[in-house]
Amino acid sequence: MPQLPAPDYPADVRTRLEADAREVIARYPDSRSALLPLLHLVQSEEGHVTRTGQRFCAEMLGLTTAEVTAVATFYSMYRRKPSGDYQVGVCTNTLCAVMGGDAIFEALQEHLGVGNGETTDDGKVTLEHIECNAACDFAPVVMVNWEFFDNQTVASAKGLVDDLRAGTGVEPTRGAPLCTFKDTARILAGFPDERPGAVEASGGAGPASLVGLRLAKGETGPARVVHPRGSKTPGSSAAPGSSRDGAPSDPSPADPSPSGQPSSKHLSSHDAPQDTSASDPDHPAGPAAEEGE
Repeated sequence: MPQLPAPDYPADVRTRLEADAREVIARYPDSRSALLPLLHLVQSEEGHVTRTGQRFCAEMLGLTTAEVTAVATFYSMYRRKPSGDYQVGVCTNTLCAVMGGDAIFEALQEHLGVGNGETTDDGKVTLEHIECNAACDFAPVVMVNWEFFDNQTVASAKGLVDDLRAGTGVEPTRGAPLCTFKDTARILAGFPDERPGAVEASGGAGPASLVGLRLAKGETGPARVVHPRGSKTPGSSAAPGSSRDGAPSDPSPADPSPSGQPSSKHLSSHDAPQDTSASDPDHPAGPAAEEGE
């Protein structure tokens, strides 16, 4: 059976969305480049990208509905069915998973009585597992409408979703204040977040990330070569873990300084320069010998 044409928005909604869409389209030299933010715009209207929303985007940009659908179904941030006011995503990529993300996701499924991508009966929470959101130094991470809730446990995650469903005020660990999924979609469409404190808020990187930044900027001292445990430093007879005079060796490069800031030493022996055949002409690496030679 052929599919019926998508219904149009009511006249007042259509007028408002057209004004917003023209503002977005004007930002781009090629109108079709505005498709991604326009999909967020129509998502902010109904909470997911409907056939009506796809038709609207196609008409505003001079595209076919097939072209719009191809994009809307490719990106996971566009919802294709009604979902909750709060999208609760549990990172289950490797680091978060081993730090407790898998346990959190399983516990929330049981606690909420929903599966992956499903919404609670009250329409408040949609639960899903998500891919890495570049917050590994805060693992395990839960995101609500793309705002960070760091260092979660099963107990804290259960409390979080309970508060969301009860309408209790919830504050992300960092970043902007939490808002509904529809409001989030409008912000992602490129419209300013005019809530008090939203502009000033920002999400900071963790200590591990900042150490890497300092290394990249050359703000740290030279690398320290860490020899295998139980071996002796060339030219030294000192026991492992001690200096030549028997005193304890330097603390681990990961130890913080007295000021509380990360140490200026490298965190890994992999940062030390390695001798290769190209960098050590006195010890070139010859071609691999054939078997039997």
